[in-house]
Amino acid sequence: MLFNSFEFLLFFPIIIIGFYTIPHKYRWLWLLLGSYYFYMAQEFELVILLFISTAVDYFCGLKMPTASKKAKKAYLLLSIFVNLGILFSFKYLSFFTSSIQGLLGFFGIIISNTENLGSYNFNQILIPVGISFYTFQTLSYTIDIYRGKIEPEKHFGVFALYVSFFPQLVAGPIERASRLIPQLKKKVDINLSNIKEGLIMMAWGFFLKVVVADRLGIYADAAFENPESTHALSLILGFIFFSFQIYYDFSAYVSIAIGAAKTLGVNLMANFNRPVFSTSAAQFWQRWHISLANWLRDYLYSPLTRKLKISRLAAVFIVFFVNGLWHGANWTFIIWSLLNVIILIAEIGTNKVRGKIIKKLNIPKKIVSFLGCFIVIGYLFHTLIFFRSPSVTHALTYIEHMYKFGSLHINIIGNYFEVFLSILLIFIVQTIHYYKGNAKVYELVVNRPKYLRYSMYLVYILIIVLFAVNRQNSFIYFQF
Repeated sequence: MLFNSFEFLLFFPIIIIGFYTIPHKYRWLWLLLGSYYFYMAQEFELVILLFISTAVDYFCGLKMPTASKKAKKAYLLLSIFVNLGILFSFKYLSFFTSSIQGLLGFFGIIISNTENLGSYNFNQILIPVGISFYTFQTLSYTIDIYRGKIEPEKHFGVFALYVSFFPQLVAGPIERASRLIPQLKKKVDINLSNIKEGLIMMAWGFFLKVVVADRLGIYADAAFENPESTHALSLILGFIFFSFQIYYDFSAYVSIAIGAAKTLGVNLMANFNRPVFSTSAAQFWQRWHISLANWLRDYLYSPLTRKLKISRLAAVFIVFFVNGLWHGANWTFIIWSLLNVIILIAEIGTNKVRGKIIKKLNIPKKIVSFLGCFIVIGYLFHTLIFFRSPSVTHALTYIEHMYKFGSLHINIIGNYFEVFLSILLIFIVQTIHYYKGNAKVYELVVNRPKYLRYSMYLVYILIIVLFAVNRQNSFIYFQF
């Protein structure tokens, strides 16, 4: 079920009313049934995979505390094998199969799909929505039990709710059991302040999605569709619009998720912290998709450097390779992620030299920060051309034609008003993010005089009615 759908606008009030109406001891069941319905409305058959991951991790987590050291490791490996096995089979099998065939073909060894695989086509495998998110969330649970950081949850229903909690099930943020499970178990009374803040966050998310991100997507789609015949300036504007589109699209989902959870008395972690204002690549990755970055740090980077004694540089490469692969089974995602490694290494390698130059020239801090932000974000936005392109060849073609200046034409969608409205919306959203960040937008509304608040509500409704893009687009991160 999409957040930006009429089904959700009917589903969510029913969940809220039911949650605060039924006794506390049954609320876990109400939310669990609602969460499974939310997922099944999108992909009915594939809910079985969600249940398998839940059941296996519940069983392994329950057995580990009393098991011998050898058995404890076996349960952990079972959890990892089942979860990553399902993820690999449904998301990466086709990618690795075609990559191996391509590699063998390079050496003159041709393998035909029809001869070896019969009539079955791996490309027909349906990728379950949100599988990368809930796989990482369940794995963190069993790994934390193995490390002795948390105790297993004995109530199967509560654990199943932790895995499937509908606000963050499909696209995060990726929560930890130590943080989310206690909140799902606590008794929640009606708190009008929380409900108000939650609804405002949801409204902000809807605005980011249907008014801003989807509008930017129209231009970006046109630019990326056929870069060979598109003017250079249009291509430049196209990749800039896509960069903001994916940011607003993802932060829109997270804002709605945080808001929906808050109305139920649950505080989800912030997943963004003004990343576009970062002055270094390292800072960007501390502010962008925070829950994934923290997961990769705690469950991949730390074991690689501390236990396996792999060098920090090699560990960073491995982490970003996995980061790219996590986003999608395509070399474009891997190249995008590894391009981020290049700028990180460049930052580390030139840190002392840059510091000396800045000190010698006595460059003011504000100018250093501005130049750092301009260079870093400019570079990272360029890497997103690979993220958006369907193939590496397409991305290289886009970059090649992007700087073949010959025209100042930018009206590739046949509507100058929409182009300039998109630019204006970016400016407005970035101004709000600069002063309030991504997680405190509700402060613009709460504690205002009543007449001002209701005026803001009315203006919001008018904006949605007049400027919402009339097409129901899925969130970009649903595919991951």
